[in-house]
Amino acid sequence: MAERPKSVSAWLNTRLPIISVFRREYIEFAMPRNLNYLWNFGAFAVVSLMLLVLSGIFLAFNYTPTIADAFSSVETIDRQVASGWLVRAIHMGGVSMLFAALYVHIARSLYYGSYKAPRELVWLTGLGLLLLVMITAFAGYVLPWGQMSYWGATVVINAVNTVPLIGKPFASWLLGGEGLGNIALHRFFVLHFVTAFSIIGVIALHVATLHVTGSNNPTGKELTRSHQTVPFHPYYTTKDGLGLCLFLMVYAGLIFFAPDFLTLADNYVQANSLVTPADITPEWYFAPFYAILRAVPSKLGGLVLATGSIAVLFATPWLDASGVRSARSRPLLRVALPALFLAFIVLGIAGLHSPNGVWLWSSRIAVTYWYFYFLGLLPFVARRENSDNLNGAGE
Repeated sequence: MAERPKSVSAWLNTRLPIISVFRREYIEFAMPRNLNYLWNFGAFAVVSLMLLVLSGIFLAFNYTPTIADAFSSVETIDRQVASGWLVRAIHMGGVSMLFAALYVHIARSLYYGSYKAPRELVWLTGLGLLLLVMITAFAGYVLPWGQMSYWGATVVINAVNTVPLIGKPFASWLLGGEGLGNIALHRFFVLHFVTAFSIIGVIALHVATLHVTGSNNPTGKELTRSHQTVPFHPYYTTKDGLGLCLFLMVYAGLIFFAPDFLTLADNYVQANSLVTPADITPEWYFAPFYAILRAVPSKLGGLVLATGSIAVLFATPWLDASGVRSARSRPLLRVALPALFLAFIVLGIAGLHSPNGVWLWSSRIAVTYWYFYFLGLLPFVARRENSDNLNGAGE
């Protein structure tokens, strides 16, 4: 006869090994001992997403997705529902904190070469996560039905309409008609929820691919000796916990001391299709791509450049053929990458200003460098910087 399990957990684990899998993947999982605090931003993104999902569910209880009632229902949440203002502030602040964590997370991956073999799928699923977050944020931005929500969506829909063959049919399908109305608002509401929960699945896939290949580290070298690694718990649970305390302090400061940073003043005015704002400005996390959209006179050209600026990231593992991962061991990349990050920041600032004068030319120079880095500089540097001529600094 089979031996009787000594506890309920042992009995469960023999039939559904949840406990042993969790212990293997999240307690005993070997992590490089030299990871710095830039590796904490993945945990920051997960916590931000959890707060966004929870607060979004509570907001949905009191939101009405019709053009007649959407704005007033948001006002009711802010002014009449018990602690509604706090839940909404957590939701709006969570978007900013999530994008900030994702952008730093991606920048760290670019600098330390975490996109290179054998971690291509980790990189691709991470970029897929970014796209889903952007779609979710855009759909959610329309829901309050304020002036900036309405006109920001109008700008995007007009840009989509310029795409040959598929642009107008796709925009018409998304809107359910010729313009933004009840059907469109309801579809954005559904899209916001569906993509939000889809993000959870993509995160699970992203983490699963990471656990297959193992984590990269600042040196970019594979760690094969036992003394070079430590268990995830308690070493990195403690480190992540400390980082999360600081992260949540910034989050709380944003909510309680800088609430005006969470959205634009025009969005506290109900949408009016007859009154165009003096300057249509996106939220900061969309500003770099908005600047690219306006960098050229052609709407279609701007849309191609904006979407291409993300698409080129998907090709990065194959554009960079160097055998060396980390920019620490790549002198040319140590200069080129900070310039790329600066170009992204310049695009973000330019996207928050009117597209004329110095801001227009700044965005054009920045987007030119963005494409030059990925399509010209990175392949060239990869041929110059390899494990042979860098004294074995590669894998």
